[in-house]
Amino acid sequence: MTITDSLAAALAAYRAADLTAASTHVEVAAEAGSLLAAELRTYLAGEAGGPVYEQPRAFTTFIRGGGNVELYRRLSAELAARYEALRPKALLDLGCGDGLAVVPALAQARHSPMRVDLVEPSGALLDAARRRLVREVHTWEATAQSFLEHENPRWDLTQSTFALQSIPPAERAGVLRVLRPRTTKLVIAEFDVPEYVEGSPEHLRSLVTRYERGVAEYGTDASLVAQGFMLPILLGVVAAKERTNWEHPAATWVGHLTEAGYTDVEVEPLADYWWAPAVLITATGRG
Repeated sequence: MTITDSLAAALAAYRAADLTAASTHVEVAAEAGSLLAAELRTYLAGEAGGPVYEQPRAFTTFIRGGGNVELYRRLSAELAARYEALRPKALLDLGCGDGLAVVPALAQARHSPMRVDLVEPSGALLDAARRRLVREVHTWEATAQSFLEHENPRWDLTQSTFALQSIPPAERAGVLRVLRPRTTKLVIAEFDVPEYVEGSPEHLRSLVTRYERGVAEYGTDASLVAQGFMLPILLGVVAAKERTNWEHPAATWVGHLTEAGYTDVEVEPLADYWWAPAVLITATGRG
């Protein structure tokens, strides 16, 4: 049995709530030299880890290392180009995190929006974004759902970078519908993930193959990133509980936007990445 086979069997056992079998398969893969298995062994033993985003340092280390360095460099440059082309007076960032995308984009762009609204459910990450900006911004420690329910401004441009995937699809549909008449343009950064039947052998093998690559990118920070961020996401997807993200192929995102009433929906490549190719999806909201 290969490392990939052992890890896929471990995830299948975890999905079936058989932690003893999961740990046995993980141990086989760890002994064969798998970095992912070594981290899973620690996590399943309850020696580290916890809910995703419970450790902000793990998340900030994740997005500032590995393939994210080039990914966010390209992302900020593309956002800055859109600020210059669209010249928005009001900009909304839904799920801004600690500002890794929006802060450099605003610094690079020759056009600066008069109003910038940042929405982020993590208070620690939102505080970090606020500190990094050298201009006045409006901030809300809230989910997109709560923010749009209680606030009613209008924006020329709304952006959301790898954040809408954190909203359950049933709730996300409502967010997109409510947002459409309030924004002229919408730009979303997401991953064009492969489509599998969740929990199928092909799905589990794909997950472990990609996560093995991801863990390997972080060197001495691998345990921090894996325990505090990557593994809670992975196991949440596998077990279909305590789940924190719901990703789709780019074509599915296009369908969701079209169903919500957006027009001129386009997909452009952004960057290669260990998880899946990153893309920018743009759409027109209100007329």
